[in-house]
Amino acid sequence: MGYRTATAYRGSYLLTFATLLLQIFLMKAVWTGVYAQREEVGGVTLDTMIAYATLAAVQYRLLNPMPSSPIPQRVREGKVAVDLLRPVGFLSQMLAAQVGIALAALPAIAIALPFALLVGGAQAPSSAWSIVGYSIALLLGMLVNQLLYLILALVAFWTLETTGIDMMYRFAAQFLSGALVPLWFMPGTIKALAELLPFQATSYTPVAIYLDEIQGAAITRALGVQLMWILVLSGLAALVWSRAKRRIVLQGG
Repeated sequence: MGYRTATAYRGSYLLTFATLLLQIFLMKAVWTGVYAQREEVGGVTLDTMIAYATLAAVQYRLLNPMPSSPIPQRVREGKVAVDLLRPVGFLSQMLAAQVGIALAALPAIAIALPFALLVGGAQAPSSAWSIVGYSIALLLGMLVNQLLYLILALVAFWTLETTGIDMMYRFAAQFLSGALVPLWFMPGTIKALAELLPFQATSYTPVAIYLDEIQGAAITRALGVQLMWILVLSGLAALVWSRAKRRIVLQGG
């Protein structure tokens, strides 16, 4: 249902991926200017940086759809009453819907990807292990991201409207996840903050593994951090839901 909802308005659906190509073009222009004909900065070559920016932008479109969750609308319209009658738990329903919305981006990304690589740049993985590590990290990163959006959406039980909160969250998450600037270029204090928060597990970790900026035993540690955040956020979502369902008022029955 989430998949079908996300693809219902095809014009809007496809337009978001036209902006992806524009974003990649602008990011390439910015990083080319930053490097200013230098072969590398901080041990990272321009080709690697452009490949990072391209992959991170494509990945961000997959992991961060609009809307991110059906919860706010269902709360405003009172449809949570129906959701609570279903034999599947409310959080499981909403998480499944969110994953469906995110997966709806795959067909458009498949079409846009060749053009994105042409506009930006690509770098082949150094080994099959890089592909395996990236695939696992991407899946875990998607779960972390969806749990974050699930918790954010539950705020609707208190505020009804979450657009402003969602905008602030997206701005902070896009920066701290390394989707705009990789963590290796962030100053010490900000980098330390980003490493303490779960956002880096959604974007930076998969791309860094793919580009061999995270190698060997560090890959296992990075995947372990992602698993840790999945457990922590799952518990936090259950806690927030235990409080949110107390605010449900059903009239007429």
